[in-house]
Amino acid sequence: MSDIPAPAQIAKGRWSALTLICLGVVGAMTCWFSATAILPDLIRDWSLTAGQAGWLTNAVQIGFVLGALAASLVNLPDIVRLTRLIAVSALLAAGANAVLLLEPGFAGAVVARFATGVALAGLYPPAMKLMATWFVRGRGLAMGFLIAGLTLGSSMPHLFRALGDGVDWRIVVICSTLATLSSAVIFGALVREGPHGFGRATFDPRQAIEVLRSRPVFLANLGYFGHMWELYAMWAWFLAFAGAAAQAGSTPFGSPSMFAFVVVASGVVGCVLGGALSDRIGRCLTTAGMMVFSGCCAALIGFAFDGPAWLLVVIAVIWGISIIGDSAQFSAAVTELAKPSLVGTALTLQVSIGFALTVFVIWLMPHVAAVLGGWQWAFLVLLPGPVVGAWAMMRLRAMDEARNLSGGRR
Repeated sequence: MSDIPAPAQIAKGRWSALTLICLGVVGAMTCWFSATAILPDLIRDWSLTAGQAGWLTNAVQIGFVLGALAASLVNLPDIVRLTRLIAVSALLAAGANAVLLLEPGFAGAVVARFATGVALAGLYPPAMKLMATWFVRGRGLAMGFLIAGLTLGSSMPHLFRALGDGVDWRIVVICSTLATLSSAVIFGALVREGPHGFGRATFDPRQAIEVLRSRPVFLANLGYFGHMWELYAMWAWFLAFAGAAAQAGSTPFGSPSMFAFVVVASGVVGCVLGGALSDRIGRCLTTAGMMVFSGCCAALIGFAFDGPAWLLVVIAVIWGISIIGDSAQFSAAVTELAKPSLVGTALTLQVSIGFALTVFVIWLMPHVAAVLGGWQWAFLVLLPGPVVGAWAMMRLRAMDEARNLSGGRR
């Protein structure tokens, strides 16, 4: 047998398709943190408490979890054509995001953000499946680019706010809504499914216990949960940290919003780097190494809170790179460790529990900041996540089953 892949395994136009899919993901993900990027304005204009402000982010997380579970239970990605499902979801997300322009008050805004999360559940996971229909070989690298698109899109509202500093906060909502509408156009008119479709892999509640009893899958999930404990809480509250640092006299990049954009967007580098490292040195070493770096940054960033500015930037950017660089590898690990018939259940459990965990940590952060008298040391509460996650992945690396990861690279 020749080692050269058969022509059927290499889809013509796959890189063009990946480019369009990534652009669509970038556009749609701008509405995930659109309210988070303008929280200081909303706190002022709507007289919100810090706890209420946190729910404008948490509502999206909850909506995403419930939306993903509901879509899996009814096999929605198997019933509806992927590009149509993603395009309609983008339209719904744009509409829910635009509700903020009506200034519906706290309760109305929470409902709108929840609806945004539900809509994104019909967009992001199906986009991963859509990408996979174009790639057999090179799927890991393609996944890295897709997560990079999610990262860049998540950072864009901070850029909108930074560029519109001193301008009405509604500009951020308008820009993110238009970007999400452009995503609907991309998926609805410019992208089609690739030739490498695959069979059903759906959530089956009866199989959940079997998935949870697998020790290798459990360790991979525990690594992911540690990663998620840290990731979205940092993304959600770094603007608040940067604003507090600015009041203490340290304002890198001219404004807290621009600083937050640079830090979150730097994760694009981490996604590509993580994919390359995982193929070379293995998934366990890559994920554990990324979490060691991110955990050190969570522990050290408080020391650079009030300067020097260059040190604060170095720690924050390394954190932005390392905190997301391992993300795609946990899902890849589960697909390699779980029984083929249980992959859909395993991935749904991983994502649902992971995102549910972020709800608690996002809620917790402002309370920790209040107890500590400010944001300088608040990120210390995130440190247990990467510590536990790195431990879990190194335990997994020592198991015989780890030879199934990344072609034998542990």
